[in-house]
Amino acid sequence: GVAGCCAKTTTAPLDRVKILLQAHNHHYKHLGVFSTLCAVPKKEGYLGLYKGNGAMMIRIFPYGAIQFMAFDQYKKVIKKQLGISGHVHRLMAGSMAGITAVICTYPLDMVRVRLAFQVKGEHKYMGIIHAFKMIYTKEGGFSGFYRGLMPTVVGMAPYAGFSFFTFGTLKSIGLAQAPNLLGRPSLDNPDVLVLKTHVNLLCGGIAGAIAQTISYPLDVTRRRMQLGANLPDSEKCLTMVQTLKYVYQQHGIRRGLYRGLSLNYIRCIPSQAVAFTTYELMKQFLHLN
Repeated sequence: GVAGCCAKTTTAPLDRVKILLQAHNHHYKHLGVFSTLCAVPKKEGYLGLYKGNGAMMIRIFPYGAIQFMAFDQYKKVIKKQLGISGHVHRLMAGSMAGITAVICTYPLDMVRVRLAFQVKGEHKYMGIIHAFKMIYTKEGGFSGFYRGLMPTVVGMAPYAGFSFFTFGTLKSIGLAQAPNLLGRPSLDNPDVLVLKTHVNLLCGGIAGAIAQTISYPLDVTRRRMQLGANLPDSEKCLTMVQTLKYVYQQHGIRRGLYRGLSLNYIRCIPSQAVAFTTYELMKQFLHLN
């Protein structure tokens, strides 16, 4: 949970800008990544860059906790029950852990996106609880909280899978090939080798970049579906396939399905680097090795 919170707070301003760009907010749709980063503080103050971050923290603590815990549990089950080991069990366990965490915390993500998409002076939701009430009463009860779940689950499987797979594989290869150069004894157990902090950050960043490239179009699809009635073209984005087709036809690949990807690299690489590094440090701090 701490790993998730540290990672997301590090990159919260970039997250807000990404949501504004992905769904073509009319205040910022003519701007690029860096001009939007400059325009938001002018229009909404510096705290505008952190809009929706409160809801994000409420969501990300259980999300991070469930994801990392589920990964360790699934890894053991896949190894023992299915007899699958090597690098493949990391990929499978990571995908399953990501899906589990997403399903458990999806309504909080929905609320966070709605809050982050609002612009000062045009507030539809007054806060987290008000957003929950409004979505529940105006958008069909509990099903309203799960709009866009399908592309999220489909996108999360490769994203979390390749994230955990890449990090775990780089870590095991690094410690096996160059233990003295890349590793050091764990603080809580000298018999266990762990990666040095800067190497941890590098491996986490590479893992985030690879995972993000593979799953990004589904992230764009998810955001558009989550924003629903807040967008003028919402009736054309009711299902995952419809949304993918619509974005591709209207905006193409680079300006549609991969819009905001450069920002996502800037956002996701440090986020994943901080997440994996904090997780490894917390394991030592809590004597889990």
